[in-house]
Amino acid sequence: MSNTFDDNRSVWWDAAAARGPYAPAPALAKDLDCDVAIVGGGFTGTSTAYHLARRFPEKRIVLCEARLLANGASGRNGGLVLNWVNGVDTSNLELARRIFDATRSGIDALEARIREHSLDVAFRRKGCLEILTDPKRAEAASREVERMSKAGIPLRFVEGAELARLARFEGAAGAILDPTAGQIDGVSLVRAMRPLIEKLGVHVYEGTPVLGVDEGETIALKTPNATIRAKAIVLATNAYTPRLGYFGSGIVPLHSHLVSTEPLSPDEWEELGWGHELTGFSDDLDRIAYGGMTVRGELVFGGGSNAAYGYGFGNGTVYRGDPQKPFEAIERTLHRYLPKAAKVRIAHRWTGPVALTMSRVCTMGVRGKHRNVYFALGYSGHGITLANMAGEVLTDIYSGDDARWRDLPFYQQKLLFVPPEPFRWVGYHAYTAMTGRSPRRALR
Repeated sequence: MSNTFDDNRSVWWDAAAARGPYAPAPALAKDLDCDVAIVGGGFTGTSTAYHLARRFPEKRIVLCEARLLANGASGRNGGLVLNWVNGVDTSNLELARRIFDATRSGIDALEARIREHSLDVAFRRKGCLEILTDPKRAEAASREVERMSKAGIPLRFVEGAELARLARFEGAAGAILDPTAGQIDGVSLVRAMRPLIEKLGVHVYEGTPVLGVDEGETIALKTPNATIRAKAIVLATNAYTPRLGYFGSGIVPLHSHLVSTEPLSPDEWEELGWGHELTGFSDDLDRIAYGGMTVRGELVFGGGSNAAYGYGFGNGTVYRGDPQKPFEAIERTLHRYLPKAAKVRIAHRWTGPVALTMSRVCTMGVRGKHRNVYFALGYSGHGITLANMAGEVLTDIYSGDDARWRDLPFYQQKLLFVPPEPFRWVGYHAYTAMTGRSPRRALR
């Protein structure tokens, strides 16, 4: 299997194809001027377009996507809609509560947007588990959940018969249940957003890669057939952002490999050991394994080992490694947690780009001499929630009314330095081979 646009088809892309043919927006063919140009047509780009257009209906807003909407991580992920900001120390209870409240409100807002506009989006929100695979870590997690519950964070520790009713994962010593988490089909969401933002006046261009950025009081974006002149731009390109000359020393684009089964009946899910009250799960290991049940009944699964992730020299965003090894490793992890899944046919195998930061904390803010380059990136595995939140955050920063975000760790977060090539490639592969873990450093 090669990682090309045509054959790297996630379960979400095939579900979109089953709904009928998609007519992409035309490519940009002539020069134009605008107030805000958004680069990238995924969660970050469409959510920012939505919030900006609602807040500033008089502004001319343009969104350009290099290929098709949701072509990047937004359409090639595991679908889990999770709380928290990855990489943040939650020992400070007040900060923990603020972060949880912010991400839960982001998920609530996404769900409300789907309802308000009757968007045809596959979304399940019945809660997710974090599985503890060690009895000592389970005991510590139980105490931590009790501490957080007293601060109003609605988590529960489950074990024994209650855990078995939700899911019978081999090796689970206990689990943290977040009843507010879920799973979403990113392609259905982003495609449903297109007519909505167009109705709000946003001009959408697909098949329009940005080839260069010339900053100034007015920014010039070069595309294959035209130039966009914008008073401000939004970098909504996450793992692809270094291609535009930004954040190359702050993020590491990784190739995240996933699989999914064919749709399973309720009886087949019961046979696997996964109850219908559970949307998804992750484990407590460094190379996190995770999975979820789609609205259509597929089991999506990824992670679990070094082989499930890959780094390409020079921040490469096209996977050029062994086409079979990652998926074989993922399936072994799946069968370890759910042994009866070995009987189920794997229907999809795909790879998507993830933008990691060294601290795992993402960043959202504005930069540039003229303070007109807005950005949100480095979601480090929590991108569905955070990228959809980013639209509101960036709109508040753009409007100058961003006080509510300033004490949160992603606001204007300075990313930790990642060494350049060849040290980056050598260091990543040496570290992961020796430790089985991914390189990271905590924020001070």
